[in-house]
Amino acid sequence: MKPVVVIVNGGAGRGHDEAAADDLRAKLKDAGLDAELVLADGGEDMIATARRALKEGARLVAAGGGDGTINAVASVMVDSGVPFGVLPLGTLNHFAKDLGIPLDLDAAVRNLATGRPAQVDVGEVNGRVFLNNSSLGLYPDIVRDREKQQRRLGRGKWPAAAWAALAALRRYPFLSMRVKVNGETLARRTPFVFIGNNAYTMEGLSIGERARLDEGVLSLYVAQHPTRLGLLRFAFDALRGRLGEERDFDVLHAPDFDIDTHRKRLLVATDGEVTVMTPPLRYRMRPGALTVLVPS
Repeated sequence: MKPVVVIVNGGAGRGHDEAAADDLRAKLKDAGLDAELVLADGGEDMIATARRALKEGARLVAAGGGDGTINAVASVMVDSGVPFGVLPLGTLNHFAKDLGIPLDLDAAVRNLATGRPAQVDVGEVNGRVFLNNSSLGLYPDIVRDREKQQRRLGRGKWPAAAWAALAALRRYPFLSMRVKVNGETLARRTPFVFIGNNAYTMEGLSIGERARLDEGVLSLYVAQHPTRLGLLRFAFDALRGRLGEERDFDVLHAPDFDIDTHRKRLLVATDGEVTVMTPPLRYRMRPGALTVLVPS
């Protein structure tokens, strides 16, 4: 393979076809990069391509797609020491935004040629890496239901998500769990748990963003006993900058913690991808494990 390998999820749908790939190849060449672009067929193909690129001595491996695609390739790049490049071609692009990587494709390609390497943290749960966050409870339940509706009923992503959210709120299942963190064991019963790679801003207009990805801590956010309306109240108070006043909202920071429950299996979301895991869930921080090209 060439010294620069760019992996794009060809199964992601619109905007990731051969015509788009040819346009991207031209942009890479114009930026002075001797690059091989691979249109991968799903997650397993992306991971296999990244492994092959490292084995054959690539000096830069980049991923083009949404946060799920970025996660898949980055999981191979962790601890490799080889720089990882990001081309944000998805809808949300949280990882790119928090690192200041341009969302404009031309500028993002230039960053592959001119960016500087930065060491950033990654989170891990039971061996699975996440760059942004992991969650339990309502969110993975909604994602799994949304995917079923897309496959079986042919609904678009956002209509399917809306129907899945309504169904989840009707069921409104609670998760009883024990969290071992900072030498303590906390018992909680909650409809959702959110674990962030580093600290998320939970107040004001920057809600959902991270100021740094190199502090070496995981952030744990747990709503203890909210009603359906309580979930909306949390969101409203966050926008008003008053989330910290909520007495039933836990915010903890630690380099590692364990979550256990009586359930034999749990749906766990990592960067928007849902997998089934067996408790206990062992969350760990891996400080500086990923080398990412960021703007100079």
